[in-house]
Amino acid sequence: MRTIKAHVKELFNDIPASEQKELMMQDIIQNLEEKVSDLMFDGKDEEDAINKTIVEFGDIEDIKKEFGTNPKPFPLKNPKRFSLHLGFSLWGSGLITALFVFINLYYSPDVIWFVYPVFAVAWWPLAMFYRWLGKK
Repeated sequence: MRTIKAHVKELFNDIPASEQKELMMQDIIQNLEEKVSDLMFDGKDEEDAINKTIVEFGDIEDIKKEFGTNPKPFPLKNPKRFSLHLGFSLWGSGLITALFVFINLYYSPDVIWFVYPVFAVAWWPLAMFYRWLGKK
């Protein structure tokens, strides 16, 4: 059951040390170990029971809010990196559009259907452009 204890300790790393934190961790560990025992009693392998218990437990964002710790958003490390995304979306949508035009003209020149997927592809650079405007 060391896996359960290690997982719970990892989940509680962000929370400052306190008696309330330790009590909460012990309670969660006890409940998870009981769940593992129940699953093993039902015929599951120990490793499968531990993995299923961890997956079903999920995360502890609500508990972190009670303790007053808020997860920090990822900082934007390089603001110029976003312009790379805008350029990539422009080039990518241009190449995809060219591919649709080529397929349309090569296989069915009498029916112009490439316009429909191009409308969908055009949203990609448009969304990136509006996001870029919002970052300024």
